[in-house]
Amino acid sequence: MKTGIKRLLIGLAGATVLLGSLAACGTRGPGGWSEERAAEMRTRMVERITDKLELDAAQKGKLDVLADEISAQRKAFRGESADPRADFKALIAGEKFDRAKAQALLDRKTSAVQSQAPRVLAALADFYDSLTPAQQQQVRERLDKRHGRWGRGRWG
Repeated sequence: MKTGIKRLLIGLAGATVLLGSLAACGTRGPGGWSEERAAEMRTRMVERITDKLELDAAQKGKLDVLADEISAQRKAFRGESADPRADFKALIAGEKFDRAKAQALLDRKTSAVQSQAPRVLAALADFYDSLTPAQQQQVRERLDKRHGRWGRGRWG
């Protein structure tokens, strides 16, 4: 394969990944979910999981910590941008794709995920380890039922 075609394919793959990550951040309107909407969804998620797994107070506390860490990671990933789609539009505003801005944006997003990930994983481990064996089995069965799909908020 010619070098030019390889570069084009690699560039398209990179742009697809970047566009996908930006679109994932902004799928709920121009600026994503409001803080109020995110808090409402967080509360509903915690309530659903608490009900389905019949969590006790200590387990619910660990789930709350996990939800807080996930929320912090979401905020860190979004960064200062009020509109992730505007960030992407800025990359394609000129005649050529702004590779330097795209790389800087990707670096910021990657850094945000990497900096928050250990706290999210620790909170997830603490929550999962607090579950009884029967509750852990319920979680595994729920994941098996999904067959790898990303159906969010469907603990019902």
